[in-house]
Amino acid sequence: MAVIQTRGLTKYYGKSRGIENLDLTVEEGEFFGFIGPNGAGKSTTIRTLLNFIYPSSGEAAIFGMDCVKESMRIKAVTGYVPGEINYYREIKVRDLLNYAANFYENIDRAYLERLCQEFEIEVDKKIGSLSLGNKKKVAIAQALMHKPRLLILDEPANGLDPLIQSRLFSRLKEINQEGTTVFLSSHNLSEVQRHCHRVGFIREGRIIKVTRVDELLGNASRRVIVKSKDDLTTALHELGIKKVEAADDTYVFVFDGHIDRLLKTLVRYSIDDLRIEEASLEEQFMHFYEREEEES
Repeated sequence: MAVIQTRGLTKYYGKSRGIENLDLTVEEGEFFGFIGPNGAGKSTTIRTLLNFIYPSSGEAAIFGMDCVKESMRIKAVTGYVPGEINYYREIKVRDLLNYAANFYENIDRAYLERLCQEFEIEVDKKIGSLSLGNKKKVAIAQALMHKPRLLILDEPANGLDPLIQSRLFSRLKEINQEGTTVFLSSHNLSEVQRHCHRVGFIREGRIIKVTRVDELLGNASRRVIVKSKDDLTTALHELGIKKVEAADDTYVFVFDGHIDRLLKTLVRYSIDDLRIEEASLEEQFMHFYEREEEES
């Protein structure tokens, strides 16, 4: 079953582009990563799905429910952690969570208490006295308290210390295994690499690629580290490699092609050391966008 389904979803702010003709499907039970550079349209997509802003055209559905016409029903089964946290400053954390709990039926108060303990939330403090990270922890507890069927997170780890980040992703993994669909928008590509099943790339408001993370990491792109006293500039140019980090007779680059071609080119030179590794998702990401820019 498709939990999130968009067709031709478009949002313009006046003449400024938000998203254009966005087609996206997220299946039930997925841990889906949504990545792209700043201004690509990630937050606009999320806000349109949640009916915080209206689409200019196209359509979107969550659990088969129209995101505009059935927004209240959608919010009853969806949890959301925004990238920027804005609450009333004078309200206490405990009162805020109790107020939010009134919007749902049959809140498990013991579960909410465990969330507050797990994320070290100071429930007797006023929101205005909290740091960004502590506000984010409150938002996480609020998003999880009703055990949603879909969890949408926009840069959830931003501002969290490493220990709380670890606890967050342990909790996300647990609820995903229990059946909750997780939609994660993040700039932290290592998060996406470790936790997501599939990843969607968005650029300039358009989805340009959706793939499984294991397929993305297992394709022909490799991180190559070559140490040689010879000048390898000509060889790397022949291989079509444009971005190279070179220092102290060491060349580091991402190679996209058949490994036999790489080896036959390098064998013409005196090589002191050679390492060929699986490229990280971050290197794949940057390499992918560089190719897109060259082709556009």
